[in-house]
Amino acid sequence: MGIHKFFMSLNDLERIIRCPGRFKFEEHNVAAHSWKVSQYALVFATIEENNGATINWKSLYEKTINHDYGEVFIGDIKTPVKHSSPELKEMIAHVEHKMVEDFITREIPEEFKAVFKERLKEGKDATIEGRLLEFADKLDQFYESFAELKRGNNDHEFINMYQQALKRILKIDLKPSVAYFRDVILNDVLNEDTTIDITKLTHEVMKEA
Repeated sequence: MGIHKFFMSLNDLERIIRCPGRFKFEEHNVAAHSWKVSQYALVFATIEENNGATINWKSLYEKTINHDYGEVFIGDIKTPVKHSSPELKEMIAHVEHKMVEDFITREIPEEFKAVFKERLKEGKDATIEGRLLEFADKLDQFYESFAELKRGNNDHEFINMYQQALKRILKIDLKPSVAYFRDVILNDVLNEDTTIDITKLTHEVMKEA
């Protein structure tokens, strides 16, 4: 089936709903998530570049747009479950990696195999592009949970997602990006009218940052 099989699998990403099993005012799928992550990364990579960093844009786009492709095989596993222990997180990552690797071996033509292995591998690493991927990925978690809290969804999972995403964003080693998020974007977030007290939830995290 070759590349056709890969193209068909992309439709499946549109049908995988993020944070399954919870009431949500807005549903988000993995395909849309990947696109949003690439847009967040574009903005914050520009901020980093404007502050003297060198960005490998090709690598950044490949990492961001492909970072959750493996979920076509394992679905979206809830963040609290995935991060409940380092051992479980590592096991899930291993299974996902193996299934992607098997798919490439089985379906991708020989002349493209090496390229696909590189582009579909885990993108979060110590490079600035890998850190930008993590930043952008957490930012989408932040915004998805914020959208629910803003409209009054007080499910504790979204409160936890909001605070955990915020906590991680503030600790990522990207000083210009973190500063811009904290000093500009977060202020805009807190100035929005929300049903739930977002300021209180945010300040609980900021005290520990």
